[in-house]
Amino acid sequence: MTPDPETESRLERPLLLYDGDCGFCRFWVERWRSQTRGLVDFAPAQQEASRFPQIAENQWKRAVQLVMPDGAVYEGAEAVFRALACVPEHRWALGAYRRVPGARQVSEASYRLVAGHREFFSRLTRWGWGRDARPSSHILSRWVFLRLMGLVYAFAFLSLRVQIVGLVGAHGLLPAGDFLQAVRQAFGADSYRLMPTLAWISSSDAALKLLCSAGAAFGFLALLGVLTGPALALAWLCYLSLSVVGQSFLSFQWDALLLEAGFLAIFLAPPRWLEPPWRRGSAPVSSTMVWLGRWLLFRLMFLSGAVKLLSGDPTWRNLTALNYHYWTQPLPTPLGWYAAQLPAWFQTISVVVMFAVELAVPFLIFAPRRLRHFAAICIASLEVLIALTGNYAFFNLLTIALCILLLDDSLLRRWLPARLVTRLERTEPEPCASALLRTTRAARAALAALIVLLGGAGMLTTFEHGDAVPGFVRRWESQLAPLEMVNSYGLFAIMTTSRIEIVVEGSDDGQVWKAYEFKYKPGELARRPGWVAPHQSRLDWQMWFAALGNYRENPWLGNLMARLMEGSPEAIALLATNPFPNAPPRYVRAVAYNYRFTDFAKRRATGEWWQREREGLYFPEVSLRGP
Repeated sequence: MTPDPETESRLERPLLLYDGDCGFCRFWVERWRSQTRGLVDFAPAQQEASRFPQIAENQWKRAVQLVMPDGAVYEGAEAVFRALACVPEHRWALGAYRRVPGARQVSEASYRLVAGHREFFSRLTRWGWGRDARPSSHILSRWVFLRLMGLVYAFAFLSLRVQIVGLVGAHGLLPAGDFLQAVRQAFGADSYRLMPTLAWISSSDAALKLLCSAGAAFGFLALLGVLTGPALALAWLCYLSLSVVGQSFLSFQWDALLLEAGFLAIFLAPPRWLEPPWRRGSAPVSSTMVWLGRWLLFRLMFLSGAVKLLSGDPTWRNLTALNYHYWTQPLPTPLGWYAAQLPAWFQTISVVVMFAVELAVPFLIFAPRRLRHFAAICIASLEVLIALTGNYAFFNLLTIALCILLLDDSLLRRWLPARLVTRLERTEPEPCASALLRTTRAARAALAALIVLLGGAGMLTTFEHGDAVPGFVRRWESQLAPLEMVNSYGLFAIMTTSRIEIVVEGSDDGQVWKAYEFKYKPGELARRPGWVAPHQSRLDWQMWFAALGNYRENPWLGNLMARLMEGSPEAIALLATNPFPNAPPRYVRAVAYNYRFTDFAKRRATGEWWQREREGLYFPEVSLRGP
């Protein structure tokens, strides 16, 4: 439009004129005012329109008007995009408006639709965003999330430290040194890329315990907010190193989830980490990394629901899965026993609610503030219920930590101590013209694009449309897979409807057999299910998975039997009891039993939590000393 010389001399900044009598307009102007950080002026057209005779009354009543310092005037969606583009991080919207085919037409049509039905969209806005017009900020949610990540790391490493030697130590069930030697022989120089682990330096028992201790220390540093970024990076490196040599003992979905969430947390951490946390303000939060955390939570929840239906498992489709879940899951809690006694109609309703939370609620992750908060409450509540009825290590706490990224400071401000909120909200401004800042933003954008692409490819594969994934994305997947930056998820795709327990026994004469009791898995019928999480007894979990197949599919089980006949202290330390304290047994075997919970009547009569029936030998009788 033609510049007005008089206006040009009076405006120092762009001025956006809006209908001051419109509550919907006032709400969004307040949000834009915060987003533009004083680089754009805002004024009701009723007060200022007389300064601009070229703008007729019907124009500013129809759409917002943006007057530029050079006198040019823009209206509608273009006016909004140009106003927001005064701030560097919002320029992409104007670029898309101007360059993406059809974007201008769609934006203006949408603007006209909203402007023509302001009362309806005003109510919709209040329902979705509330009455607080300020844009969401995440200073407090980042603070909580990073400390929860530090806590999860601490739990994970301390849990692993007490069993790492028995699992993959030099005399463990799957020795890490033997594994790395076999990898080197098979892949040569490519081994270091395929198996990225610090254990290449040393895989001794002391080195493995040192990795666990160091990782726990880094987790505690992140928990305390000391050297948060470097601590999270080093904790991630230690856990990746252990997950590689942990082999099947560290192949659970929460191990992959911790590595993926931990990788994102590194880039979400404040960049200024040399100053103590009580002296510095809070650096601005990268909205890109917040959205990547939400993308991870979406994939975790949505895929967990989708695989249950895609598997074709009849118990999920006819809504009877929870009739079996509580007593067939790997390590139930005492409350799991009571949950299993609930009537069938309640179990059916529970499955319906679970599907709603896993399939519908995840889409609210990308919705306005109030709906995001609702999604966080639903997902966190489901995780609490899962944790109350089953022992799933640190998985539930880690998922709840990701839910924190759905909350914003307007909510957390009510829960956290006032002094802490005051200190954290003393933010440090970003130097907008900094070349380093522009480079950092570009790097985050590239990382976001990569993670969204790889995550989307994984979802297509889950939905059996992997052939739609471009070839270059598949190559990136293959190259980056060893780092576990992006993973696939989906818990309990198939519901087990019976529980086979493996009872390991030893004998001195082949006639009298004594059972080895495991620390947490079912064995003795009168032993109450225990509370284990956030600790995970990884041998107990693998025994559950081994029962789903045969011993030939689980080579570590043969090694366990050999270690028991050798009297290996490392292997025996993984168990609760050693029925042969003076000398190891001559023979060992494993017997399969069909376990299930008792009911109220039988428990009152016998005091037993479990009942069982013998199925037969699972692992044949063997000996190291003759046939």
